[in-house]
Amino acid sequence: MNIFQNPKWKKEYAIEINNKFEILENLEASIDNNINEKWENIKTIIKETKQQLIEKDESRETFKNKWYDEECKFVIEEIKKAREKWLMKGRREEEEQEYHHKRREAHKKIRNKKKTCMKNVSNSKPI
Repeated sequence: MNIFQNPKWKKEYAIEINNKFEILENLEASIDNNINEKWENIKTIIKETKQQLIEKDESRETFKNKWYDEECKFVIEEIKKAREKWLMKGRREEEEQEYHHKRREAHKKIRNKKKTCMKNVSNSKPI
C-alpha cells in the first residue's frame, strides 16, 4: 500500500515536510547558498522524510502479516484451481462437490489460523 493513500500518513508526511522546511529556511537565512544547493537540500528533505515514513510503516506489523502465510496462499490457490476445473468441465456435480469441499476445508484452515493468532496476540498483551 502506498503510504500516501492512508490519510494518517499523508497528514504526518505534510507535518514532517513543513517542519523540515522551516528548519531549512532558518538555516538558509544566515547562509548564502546558490540555487542548486538549495534545490539539492529540498530534494534531500523530501526523500528522507518519505523514507522515514516508509520505514515507520514497515516496522508496524499488521495483523494480517502475522497469520497469513504460505499455507494460506496455497489453500486459496487450491480453491481457485478447483473452481476453474469445475467451470471448465461444464459444471459437473462431481467437480462442484470437490470445489465446495476444498472451499470449506480452506476456510476452516484459514479461520483456525486467524483464531490461533488472535489468541496468541491477546495472551501476549499485558492487561
